[in-house]
Amino acid sequence: MKRIERKTMYLSNGELRERVVRTLLEEASHARGGAYAPYSEFYVGAALLTTDGHIYTGANIENASYGATMCAERVALAKAVSEGSRSFLAIAVVGGQIELPTPQEEAIVKANEEDSLKVDKLTFTPPCGICRQALSEFCDPQNFFVIVGDRDGEYELFTLEQLLPRSFTHLNMNK
Repeated sequence: MKRIERKTMYLSNGELRERVVRTLLEEASHARGGAYAPYSEFYVGAALLTTDGHIYTGANIENASYGATMCAERVALAKAVSEGSRSFLAIAVVGGQIELPTPQEEAIVKANEEDSLKVDKLTFTPPCGICRQALSEFCDPQNFFVIVGDRDGEYELFTLEQLLPRSFTHLNMNK
């Protein structure tokens, strides 16, 4: 598990440092390699940063019964929570489809002894609604950052509140 020094996470205005954002995107990209996505061929990786600087990663795990599919964000969250973490600062998510070559294209590649023709279509992939709700259980929506990256190293940064306004939380429960 990777760790970031707490004193190097933020700029003076409370925004995440560029180096922290890049580290999270890199960890999410690496985690994406562990995805199991035989049905959609849409591979997603996530890297979740705790308030004490630990990074937990996850990759999507599909199931023939789509309802049993687990998103990368919830895999990372489950790993973190199951190991005792309950306070988070940010999550980076990268994802996209990997287009496999046709049998004819693959034959040409093999005949020319070239590398595979797989095309990685990495796109901005924000968390789905279920993942946003799961994150809201543990995150301060105004101060938790969601980073989504693409193939060109570009990224978009949101707060959880921007992505999930007026979420259902423990405050809605009658106790």
